[in-house]
Amino acid sequence: MTDLRQVTVGTGAGLDTADMVLNIGPQHPSTHGVLRLKLVLDGERVISCEPIIGYMHRGAEKLFEVRDYRQIIVLANRHDWLSAFSNELGVVLAVERLMGLEVPERAVWLRTALAELNRALNHLMFLGSYPLEIGAITPVFYAFRERETLQAVMEEISGGRMHYMFNRVGGVKEEAPAGWTRRAREAIGQVRRRLPDLDNLIRRNEIFLARTVGVGVLSAAAAAAYGASGPVARASGLDFDLRRDEPYLAYGELDVPVVTRTAGDCHSRFEVMLDQVYVSLDLAERCLERVDQITGPVNVRLPKVVKAPEGHTYAWTENPLGINGYYLVSRGEKTPWRLKLRTASYANVQALSTLIPGSLVPDLIAILGSMFFVVGDIDK
Repeated sequence: MTDLRQVTVGTGAGLDTADMVLNIGPQHPSTHGVLRLKLVLDGERVISCEPIIGYMHRGAEKLFEVRDYRQIIVLANRHDWLSAFSNELGVVLAVERLMGLEVPERAVWLRTALAELNRALNHLMFLGSYPLEIGAITPVFYAFRERETLQAVMEEISGGRMHYMFNRVGGVKEEAPAGWTRRAREAIGQVRRRLPDLDNLIRRNEIFLARTVGVGVLSAAAAAAYGASGPVARASGLDFDLRRDEPYLAYGELDVPVVTRTAGDCHSRFEVMLDQVYVSLDLAERCLERVDQITGPVNVRLPKVVKAPEGHTYAWTENPLGINGYYLVSRGEKTPWRLKLRTASYANVQALSTLIPGSLVPDLIAILGSMFFVVGDIDK
């Protein structure tokens, strides 16, 4: 017979219990889309977590094989719909590398400026939505105010608000409208002046700190083992950024500050993303100043049917969410024989199987949101 004096009140000690299997998603408002997490729970403690993906799979890589080199851009900018310009960029860089094309200098600096504006837009979305997921309603309004300011200049130059379709093999679609660089710099100045409103509201908020500090710790070793990159990896102390370490576009002529933290928790990931917005605004402004100093074409005249020579190449870019890779194989035709995507979200989400076990169910959403992924970028 059990000695009742040895049973600790409220722990359930001495009672027969069974682990509970709980599915979060795929239709759950906190999962950034149709991601499914299969959890095994012991009370409110998570014992194991299995991310299950594929609910948004569109077969983009297969569709690339039946689209020519102009048409694949429209597919490429959609898998991470918050980083459309950067997605286009990786594809055209791979094609240009295989073709041996030299892009005009003005186009190179214009691309770099727009890539940084796109990075700021991506980060502002998460800086507003992440606090919202854990109960802070106000920050999203500040974040969208700044997003709209930058979206206006992106829309003016490209004609698109999300899917810009501004990159082309050999450069960009067309010259910027007259006075656009001045208006873009004014927009950057406005955002830079107003960003502390968002920063001061959330970075040191007591409730936000309580929900994020020390929660969901990802070690540098685990981040490297899972192939994590971008803000997620740099928050764990992995000091790696392609813009500085293996420059492309005009980054080799820019001094790119790399924002890192060492704690590897949810708050560190948020801080890295927030501080990165300041860096991207500065880099974009410097690129626009350089654009004003350069004259000349913004693209290379190409034949109506673009064919890449037979061979293969690999291009990678520092996308807003991390490293994206593009492995292109050509057989000399107008369509790629194979175009394999290595997306940042896919690699980063793998780490959830390590991050979430041991945490409590209420911390699950804080950890999930801090991984800053887009489900389309996972499923491709």
